[in-house]
Amino acid sequence: MDQTDVPAADEVIRIGDLEIRYLSEAGGGCRMGCFEMRVAPNGLIPPPHSHPGHEELVYVLEGKLRYRVGDTTRDLGPGDSMATACGEVHSFSNPNAEPVRALVINTPDIGADYFREIASIMGGKGPPDKAAVVATMRKFGLVPASPASVGH
Repeated sequence: MDQTDVPAADEVIRIGDLEIRYLSEAGGGCRMGCFEMRVAPNGLIPPPHSHPGHEELVYVLEGKLRYRVGDTTRDLGPGDSMATACGEVHSFSNPNAEPVRALVINTPDIGADYFREIASIMGGKGPPDKAAVVATMRKFGLVPASPASVGH
């Protein structure tokens, strides 16, 4: 991907109560991607998952994000960050009254197309097609966590 393929920073991908705005996709010799994520209060969020081939760093800009990696859960405020190693099960939520805004960095990049495809599945009438969600997750290197791998 060259600089002409960089997504417009004003494109907002909406998935339920999440908003994703890609700031930089991998390309030009760089494997890293970065997007801004907004999470509504008590918003519907993705289930716990891992990405065996991708590391992730979350850095909170506004609000308080509850972030869980493995057995560790932290409430991250502005200026706080938490990293997820390849293959670690992780999840997040916003149980607070204010929205959250965070930067998310993946290496290698998962890509904006993943979020666009998930948004199209989730945006239909009625409940989403779970099989289509799982297939899309796997297509982009994400693995839904089994109930046994999610701590309480």
